[in-house]
Amino acid sequence: MASKSGAGAASSAASGSSSASPAPSSSPPLDAQQRQKIVDGFKIISMCMKNAETGQLVWESSNWDKTFSEDELKIEIPASILQLKAVSREMCFSSVESIRNFHLVQSVSLRGAPLEEWRFNFGFVIPGSTNSWSCTIESAGAEAMIPAEVLSGHVLIETQFFDGDAHVSTTRQRVYYV
Repeated sequence: MASKSGAGAASSAASGSSSASPAPSSSPPLDAQQRQKIVDGFKIISMCMKNAETGQLVWESSNWDKTFSEDELKIEIPASILQLKAVSREMCFSSVESIRNFHLVQSVSLRGAPLEEWRFNFGFVIPGSTNSWSCTIESAGAEAMIPAEVLSGHVLIETQFFDGDAHVSTTRQRVYYV
């Protein structure tokens, strides 16, 4: 799958340039206290996925109370999403702290075996801001898709959040196709 990413402001003047390339490594390291302040002040407010061609909503969730939890979270996504040529994903998030070079790496595995990895760069996050971040993920094509019944409950999405080179936190979501 290929990905395209774009960032924009929801309720602040924040904006970021996004790409699927690795983030530059020019940020100074975070100490444990700075890292914890980012974790404590960061919240995913909502996330949705739409058919990128039609804009039709396929899935949404505002249940992100455990944004940075050690627990593996369970998410249920309609199996019909696997038939789409491209999916647009939007994440609305807020941050109390400044994040100099916000980016994330998402690794997708099936039964522990790596399937794919995506890198998304947001850039600077203004302290006290609420932001909307969207990206488009293109399908490898219907003939290359693994059936939902094979994937369901066996796909793990691990998302690592970074400020420059500094790892901030990791989340894990087990995907069930319904």
